[in-house]
Amino acid sequence: MLADAVNKIQDGPFKDVHFSESEMYELRIAAWLHDCGKVTTPEYVVDKATKLETIYDRIHEVAARTEVKKRDAEIRLLRQQLALERKTGLSPEEKKQALSRLRSNYRKTIRRLEDDLAFLEDANVGGEFMSQEKKDRVRKIARASWTLKNQRLPFLNDDEVKNLLIARGTLTHEERKIINNHITQTIKMLKKLPYPKHLQNVPEFAGGHHEKMDGTGYPMGLTANEMSIQARIMAIADIFEALTARDRPYKKGKTLSEAMRILGFMKNDAHIDPDLFRVFVEEKIYLKYGSEYLDPKQMDMVS
Repeated sequence: MLADAVNKIQDGPFKDVHFSESEMYELRIAAWLHDCGKVTTPEYVVDKATKLETIYDRIHEVAARTEVKKRDAEIRLLRQQLALERKTGLSPEEKKQALSRLRSNYRKTIRRLEDDLAFLEDANVGGEFMSQEKKDRVRKIARASWTLKNQRLPFLNDDEVKNLLIARGTLTHEERKIINNHITQTIKMLKKLPYPKHLQNVPEFAGGHHEKMDGTGYPMGLTANEMSIQARIMAIADIFEALTARDRPYKKGKTLSEAMRILGFMKNDAHIDPDLFRVFVEEKIYLKYGSEYLDPKQMDMVS
């Protein structure tokens, strides 16, 4: 869609740019193959839906520990009640007041445990930002303990804490490096294929969609002048599709307004081509794409 729009431009920086039918086909093939390197990426990393997910979501282990602590709190209450009943020297009223305090403390403990679990379940879902206050709370909860086979253990182990403290998304730094390696594998795979003359640029187009205009992208750190227009088109298309996609297990698809706001920030940060982004906006590519591929609930922009 964006390449088609560029083809129709009559003025500005793209007035002399026109992709032939053969070049459009080449770009289309590159688009189909741009993520082929992900076949080398472990599935548990590609599909990591939550921070604690490995082969399964470890939040269920945290929930089980919470139930153990709730059980222990109930046992402790029952023992305290039994000891209170056996205690001599207290009037019925004093025993009643003491029992009321025990039950009140028990209810507070249960509420705290349930609140902490609800907080951890929320923290387990990858987001765009995690405040320092929330990180501190994760660490505080981790310092608590629970009992397994008469052994006192930290409520959260080091790896669970590390994952729950992920500030953005669901991947650790190490997992992010594994994911990022897919583009290197894409380039290696595509460069080994024999191409007819009209498809010679497929590896370059497909392999450049994670590069940024200011040279901070990967895998080669190319700048705008080192990237073809086709690769820059691929970059914007890939980002927009990723932001709005509804089939990603690790996030919900963003609305049009959210996606466009993020793209605007990326343009301001020199991560995407500003001229192509202007075409994307002025030609309403986002609306054309949205009307074909997005859920109506995501369509919160009409112009």
